[in-house]
Amino acid sequence: MSPAFHAAARALLADPLTNKGTAFTNEERETFGLHGLLPPHVGTLDSQIERRMRALEGMKDDFHRYAFLRELQDSNEVLFQALVQRDLPRMLPLVYTPTVGEGCERFSEIWRRPRGLFLSYPNRDRIADILADPALDRVKVIVVSDGERILGLGDQGAGGMGIPIGKLALYTACAGIHPAEVLPILIDVGTDNAARREDPLYVGWRNPRIRGAEYDAFMESFVAAVADRFPGVLLQWEDFAGKNAYDLLERYRGRLLSFNDDIQGTAATAVGTLLSAIRRTGTPLTEQRVVLFGAGAAGSGVAELLVRAMMADGLAEAEARARIWAVDRDGLVLSDIPRLPPQQQALAHDPADIVDWTRTGANAIGLLDTVANVRPTVLIGASGQMGAFGEGVIRAMAAGVAQPVIFPLSNPISRAEAHPADLLAWTDGRAIVGTGSPFGVAGVTQVNNVYIFPGVGLGALASGAREVTDGMFMAAARALGALGGEGATLLPPITRLREVALHIAVAVARQALVEGVATVDPETLTREAIAAGMWEATYP
Repeated sequence: MSPAFHAAARALLADPLTNKGTAFTNEERETFGLHGLLPPHVGTLDSQIERRMRALEGMKDDFHRYAFLRELQDSNEVLFQALVQRDLPRMLPLVYTPTVGEGCERFSEIWRRPRGLFLSYPNRDRIADILADPALDRVKVIVVSDGERILGLGDQGAGGMGIPIGKLALYTACAGIHPAEVLPILIDVGTDNAARREDPLYVGWRNPRIRGAEYDAFMESFVAAVADRFPGVLLQWEDFAGKNAYDLLERYRGRLLSFNDDIQGTAATAVGTLLSAIRRTGTPLTEQRVVLFGAGAAGSGVAELLVRAMMADGLAEAEARARIWAVDRDGLVLSDIPRLPPQQQALAHDPADIVDWTRTGANAIGLLDTVANVRPTVLIGASGQMGAFGEGVIRAMAAGVAQPVIFPLSNPISRAEAHPADLLAWTDGRAIVGTGSPFGVAGVTQVNNVYIFPGVGLGALASGAREVTDGMFMAAARALGALGGEGATLLPPITRLREVALHIAVAVARQALVEGVATVDPETLTREAIAAGMWEATYP
């Protein structure tokens, strides 16, 4: 055999999109020159899954399981996806939250093989050349982060690449997007995390973050290059810090088919779960009183979608906003606070609204005073402040409502506003609880964005949408809320995520048609047609 033939055989095994490992048949081994490169046993996908399951079970902790699965993904995409889809409840916490948080913190420690693209500031004039790689010709979905606000862990720099990789693994597992059609990208403009920069293993650009006009120019070059290289691509903005998150979304949502999962995906997931919860309580959405703790990108996004939902159910905008109270790092968000971010200005209450409040101190009005005076029916946490929902806050809330709805949504577990077992204890079991991460507490719902973003992306692509509109996210939220859960939970079990993604995709695609942003024949947007295009993890 020629050297080129041998090289081609090794390349087949080295490419995760073509490697089948021991599942190559004897005929394939003969054809591709694989004899000797593989052990003689001819396996099946099922036997390969069993082998990896045993390996996972023998590992000492979830971080090592995460690293193992990342390496498997880099060697055999079909096997990785088949393993994930075989046991989503077990695998979801390993490939994404909560374990991905530690994966990002220790990303440089476990980096082995290239996956996705690192677009660093020193290479700002090479973006188009980097994207020109023919291996990227099939890309339909991009998830991009600059690593500045990774979950509740802050600036992780290049380590933030763990988030796009994890999100896209779920696009494939849940929405059936082919692994060759997804592209994780990390915008590396430096990091202000000194511990990362000083780590000798750090794989990113060792420089403080570029900001201001230089950052904006770099992002403009990136978006222009993506739009030119991948017409019609769906781009998901992920884990950008507050102001950048809003600025990038507003600047580019009309130029690229794009959305911000932290702002819009979190909002749709939270509102959809809340709609399911209030069916349990029997109190209409228009009569809910909501306190949001954390008014950054996620919290503000939840508030705005709630306002739209209440208005759709009959309230005037002012009436809807009067029912939502936001508490941030400086206390209750009031209109006389100087230099409020734009997204908080819309949430701010007039100081005249609180003149009759009972207060426990003379300083800024905190969460406890807000809960005691508003007597909320719903409490949502998006602060990243562990333990912020203390016993006093929860008991004050429970004193005023029969079935308090409490969603500590911050990720990972180390940043959750409360442990759900405590919430149930402090409310005598009356609370309806949803958490951002899985806690393993019976009757508690995991309010994870994975219920929304794969379906939104699939529906936007299937409809050929020119834009991901706010109405499409409202349609996604209502579709999710209509699904309900099983037993005490508010959402379908993790085992049904693929079905959920299809359900959401159909609702989103139909909304795109209603709003006139779809570009495909409406007859192609049936549930059956969309389902037929979803990739299955099987060997060719």
